[in-house]
Amino acid sequence: MNMSSSCSTSAAATSADGGGATTITAVHPDIIQTHILTRLDGPTLASTSCASSDLHSLCTEENLWKTICNSNWPSTAHPCIQQAIASFPSGHRSFYSDSFPNLHHHHRQPPAHRRPKSNDSSLGHSSELISAVDIHYGNELVYSKVAVTETSSGWFMCSPFRVDLLDPKEIVPALAKFDGEDDKCMARVEENMRLSWIVIDPAKKRAVNLSSLTPVDVRRHWLTGEIQASYATVMATGGCGGRAGREFVICKAVVTCGGKEGGDLQVREISMQVEDLEGKIISGKDTLVILQEAMDGNRSKGEAGEEKRMYEVFLELRREWRERRQNRERRLDMVCIATGVSIFMAFWAFVLFR
Repeated sequence: MNMSSSCSTSAAATSADGGGATTITAVHPDIIQTHILTRLDGPTLASTSCASSDLHSLCTEENLWKTICNSNWPSTAHPCIQQAIASFPSGHRSFYSDSFPNLHHHHRQPPAHRRPKSNDSSLGHSSELISAVDIHYGNELVYSKVAVTETSSGWFMCSPFRVDLLDPKEIVPALAKFDGEDDKCMARVEENMRLSWIVIDPAKKRAVNLSSLTPVDVRRHWLTGEIQASYATVMATGGCGGRAGREFVICKAVVTCGGKEGGDLQVREISMQVEDLEGKIISGKDTLVILQEAMDGNRSKGEAGEEKRMYEVFLELRREWRERRQNRERRLDMVCIATGVSIFMAFWAFVLFR
């Protein structure tokens, strides 16, 4: 053993004997990566990467983030999703950064120079959107699917944007026993069922999670009696499709469940659409603009219950908008009636005094 090696060993031993702290860099990188970092979740792993340059190098390893993504969203293991993620700037780490934070796009819009318009030629590059959808009930995965939506046709651009996932012959495992008691059954769905609906644009190499994690509303359908759990995100747009100024839209995914008393409660329908304040479903063309704004916008982990609060605010804005529209229509009706009466009186007077 040479002198420098001996001194180094002696110094390390002295530090240990004297109660000195051992830094993380003293641990072999393989041990850190295989026995420590693999136990961390995404946010903790991202925070750890900021501690030092050595840890940053270890924490940005692609397989770590691939494992985390597949654990959070089993649908991302699909070959179609893997191919799309491979084109992201930092692979699974970029995808996780886009998809993990709930979208709180209502706080701030992207800068004006980056905000797309409905007639923006760059929208033509988005030939498809990929939906990665996962439904958990409690700790169990009950549904996972990948759906590709073609976006370049004239039919898509002009038609209302809506994605339906469940095929008529598709069977989803039972969520729970259906006891027929409405309040208890809806409470269980609200408490236990979680949804993730990630939309990926392979051309732009971006993704966004459009679903609230928990339901913002659970209710019985007035006609069928089925339970409908709504997962929604409210977004502020810069105006599109002829809409002036800044307004709000809502991206709403609905999971419909049903069953017979004493039988199983099963998922029967899964759909997603984007609506404006009027309650109209937005066209595919305008939805592409809104999605691009959302993908370019800020991400943040909101406070508990914020999604439901924003949903209630949106419903209140919709109610106020409808009241204003009804008032305008009433005033217009009064003007029409008054005009009609005036014309009739004028004609009557003309006939009397001829």
